[in-house]
Amino acid sequence: MTFNQERFDTLIQKLEAFANKQPHLYKLHVAFLATLGYAYIFLVLAVTLTLLAGIVFLMLDAQSIHASSVKAIVFLLALALVLLRSLWVSFPPPTGLPLQPQDVPNLYSLINEISSKLEAPRFHHILLTNDFNAGVVQIPRLGLLGWQQNYLIVGLPLMLALPPEQFRAVLAHELGHLSGNHSRFSGWIYRQRQTWYRIVKGLRQGGNEVSWLIFERFLTWYIPFFNAYSFVLARMNEYEADRCAVDIAGEQNTAKALMNVEVKARFLENYFWSSVYKQIQTEIEPPKMTYAAMQEAFSQKVSHEEASVYFMQALAEKTNNADTHPCLTDRLKALGYLPNYQKEVAISAPIKINAAQEFLGDSLQKLIEHFSQAWREEIATPWRQKYAEFQQSIATLKDLNHKSQKQQLTLEEASQRAFLTLEMEGEEAVKPLLQDILHRNAYHVSANYLIGQILLNEQDETGIKYIERAIDKDSNIVIKGCQIICSFLKEQGKIKEAKFYQERADNYGELIFKAQQERSDVRENDSFQSHNISDVEVNKLRQQLSHYPHIITVYLVQKNMQYFPEKPLHVLSLKREISLFEGDYEAENSKLLNSLLQENEFLSNLFIFILNSHLNMEKKLKRIPNSMIYHKKGKK
Repeated sequence: MTFNQERFDTLIQKLEAFANKQPHLYKLHVAFLATLGYAYIFLVLAVTLTLLAGIVFLMLDAQSIHASSVKAIVFLLALALVLLRSLWVSFPPPTGLPLQPQDVPNLYSLINEISSKLEAPRFHHILLTNDFNAGVVQIPRLGLLGWQQNYLIVGLPLMLALPPEQFRAVLAHELGHLSGNHSRFSGWIYRQRQTWYRIVKGLRQGGNEVSWLIFERFLTWYIPFFNAYSFVLARMNEYEADRCAVDIAGEQNTAKALMNVEVKARFLENYFWSSVYKQIQTEIEPPKMTYAAMQEAFSQKVSHEEASVYFMQALAEKTNNADTHPCLTDRLKALGYLPNYQKEVAISAPIKINAAQEFLGDSLQKLIEHFSQAWREEIATPWRQKYAEFQQSIATLKDLNHKSQKQQLTLEEASQRAFLTLEMEGEEAVKPLLQDILHRNAYHVSANYLIGQILLNEQDETGIKYIERAIDKDSNIVIKGCQIICSFLKEQGKIKEAKFYQERADNYGELIFKAQQERSDVRENDSFQSHNISDVEVNKLRQQLSHYPHIITVYLVQKNMQYFPEKPLHVLSLKREISLFEGDYEAENSKLLNSLLQENEFLSNLFIFILNSHLNMEKKLKRIPNSMIYHKKGKK
């Protein structure tokens, strides 16, 4: 039901060019596609109901009931039910701490001011969360009939990180999604996508092949195009929302907000939270006032070196088709703002008054206490577990150090000792241990990777060759390794060399994305071959599956892969008994799959697939030698 990635990327590129040249005509195309989808649904529904009424009329007129007529009525009722259920798209409301006007009047005043200037609808709910983010959500009370409930979601960490004028730009961007009814149209498009998803899911898993055939050809053509058109629309809306932010807060504040968010998000993840979790080494209980500590951390200046690294990382990112949000560079370029590297790291300067102090006022302290307590309660159990594990690691390291004084450790023991030393004593202490491992095995992946990073942190370019050596032996660290080298080279001003590693990481990332897509689904037109699993493992599978009385037949095959064929994907296809009085077919499938996954240890890289509504797939699997590994006795 989707394009492969190459075709999708090509289509997105063409649509973006079209949308940039003729945005209004492009939106008309999107609206036409959306309407076309509904027209097809209602056409099929009208034909279905007409046939149903005709059959009932003929039965009443003939005053007789035939078995074929009853079957036709049941089939048409089932099809009509699938359509009607799919047309009602409901969404759960977002979660967060509700904020009331009397508690945060300054925030409500700011929101009302921006809403008035952008002609955006009022918000029914304003929620405060623990995310470093902000957003708007519209929930339709009446499904496709609309009547929206508007939610504004604001993250407390974001408000602690930004000065008031930059937070104003962020809010203007989010409200810009509602300005000019952009969000109403986009929300309708999004609900359309959800409708088609439910229809496809219901038809494919409903076990009725005739119902599926009615839609298959149309859906095969329609869904990929509609997904692509709506994807480009979502990206266009991001640029439009940025322009709304400029109208409200000015170009400087909008651009600085975009850059500051990127830097502070990385600071929060790489410095603040890592320093908090480092306390697990010495404290059995988590800290009490984490969000007060966060406010203090954001009020201090981020070091020039850290800010430079984070800023360059953000500028190095590229817009891709995995996300509708453009990258920082593209967003700044669209604003006509050219960042100055030396100048922009000043965004890390201390904040005298943050947005939380300005707009939450007297309620800020209570809110900090609330989120600190909530975080502490949520993290308490895993924190204590990690503390116990760390104490065990201390004992293990002590034993390994003692053993190394008497005899040479195995490479596995030496690696464990190095990792534990790095965790507890730092980089300088682990360097001789890593060098000792490399003296014994020059191509040891972990030792090369770690010492390479340590050397680069010390501004020693020889670290590149160690990371390269690790990458050559372990494909799982290609992207991260290239990004580490790229960041180092950019800091050294070697932009050309850095670009090579960035492109290498991007290209490999594309391959991984395509491989994940290839492994995320199994279809009838896929190519399969006999599995290469040992008899011992197959017998183990048979024993596990025999404990499930509803499983009738099981096939085990290997899917032929285009990307990374050396990493096989095995497909376990199940056919189960279906009761005449069974309720929710999809729920029963999920129940069986969850039970299998929770109660058994299966092979790695295994995809489990329910066969009942895919008769052609079963015929295909039967033709593959040794594919049937289990069949319930007494069943045909």
